[in-house]
Amino acid sequence: MSDGRTAEIMLAEARKAFWVMVGFLALIWVVQVANWASAYSLSYSYGIRPWDVGRLPGIVSAPLLHWSWAHIEGNSGPLFIFGFLAAYRGVRRFLGVTGLIAVASGLGSWFTADSSTVGAGASGLVFGYFGYVLVRGAFDRHLIDIVIGLVMGLCFAYQFAGLLPAEGIGWQAHVFGFAGGILGGYLFRDRRAAVSGKDSGTKAGGSAPADSRSALLKEIEDLGL
Repeated sequence: MSDGRTAEIMLAEARKAFWVMVGFLALIWVVQVANWASAYSLSYSYGIRPWDVGRLPGIVSAPLLHWSWAHIEGNSGPLFIFGFLAAYRGVRRFLGVTGLIAVASGLGSWFTADSSTVGAGASGLVFGYFGYVLVRGAFDRHLIDIVIGLVMGLCFAYQFAGLLPAEGIGWQAHVFGFAGGILGGYLFRDRRAAVSGKDSGTKAGGSAPADSRSALLKEIEDLGL
């Protein structure tokens, strides 16, 4: 496949990723309006109530619900940034990763949180996407993704505080969402890239540094940067 064709495909996927995240944010804000109008009864009714088997479907609905305007505002920015970065290499793979993160975050919270609480919010997805973006480059052997992961890790290092136990915060959803994102990086890795990387390393012999620089420059060129 020509470099021009590869760049076109990547840009098309990036556009899809952008609109997917715009659509998802629009959805949770529409739900927030209805939730606010009902005095947040939707969060109480469709959030995650630990150890209540009848509330297991809340694993699917809880990420769409929030407890206040400040809650959804705090989640929206990181959700868009990390969601876009998780999706720009392929929306189909992103949907699989999202499902895995939602299940890991929801089930983890259902099993470990206080049974008297109700959990809701997209922060489990935020931490899942964060974990996925951090490790995807290493699993996929894409140098530009490794750089992106390092930059995001440095810029959003404060997010790691959300993984620590804290009263009034659903840190269990954060921890298990983050773990789900890391697992997603491995399970949904680009196996073709990994095999190609091994083959090129074997053939290149002592020219690995030069090959790495060339690969990084090609990644940047493909992204149009």
